[in-house]
Formats: sequence, structure tokens, C-alpha cells
Amino acid sequence: MALDTSMPILVVDDYQTMVRIIRNLLKQLGFEDVDEASDGSAALSKLKQKRYGLVISDWNMTPMTGYELLRSVRGDEGLRALPFIMVTAESKTENVIAAKKAGVNNYIVKPFNAQTLRSKIEAVCGF
Repeated sequence: MALDTSMPILVVDDYQTMVRIIRNLLKQLGFEDVDEASDGSAALSKLKQKRYGLVISDWNMTPMTGYELLRSVRGDEGLRALPFIMVTAESKTENVIAAKKAGVNNYIVKPFNAQTLRSKIEAVCGF
């Protein structure tokens, strides 16, 4: 399946090391247009300024979590269809179910590699 590596991606995580890891994995996959935000509220303001093809967001952040960001994105008419991948260290069933109900497109449990990331992106953005 072909990936559109020119699409802009927003990585949302309050842990700078994780942002760097995801950015490097995306670069390995050929993505160059990668922006970052340190929490959900920073991400929302970026989403209103630029059109992204995908959001990859951590779950646990303050003051606005990835789950709250997802709910805001799905509640916004202009952002509702935006592909959204949730990243978390916890594989709690209730979190996965809550994210699915809120409209997440895919879910990645840390740690993960470039191949896992690629398959998740292909599943939500592939052609």
C-alpha cells in the first residue's frame, strides 16, 4: 500500500524524547513534514492554523490529555475526519475501548518500531 509521505503529520507528546523517537521513525518511513505539540491544547491551536493529514498523539499528558484532544477533534466539524492514532504505554482494555468509542482510528502501545508505525499509518491513511 502506498503512503503519501508528503502529508503533514502532527506528533503530540509532552515527553520530548518520545517526540524525537516518533519523528525519527517517521523520517525513516520518508515523512519530512512533521510538527510537534507538547499537549492537547497546544495541538488544537496548531490544528486550527495548518491542515494535517494525520495526528499521532500520546494519551497521558497535562493539562489536556490525548483522549481529550481526540474528543475535541471529533467534535469539531472541520477536523472530524482527520486520521488520529493514539500512542500509550498502557494497554488497558478500558482505555482502548474509550478511545475507540471517541473515534480513534488506530492505537499503538509503546514501545514500537518503524514497521509497526508504518502498518498503523497504512491502515488509517493508505491508498
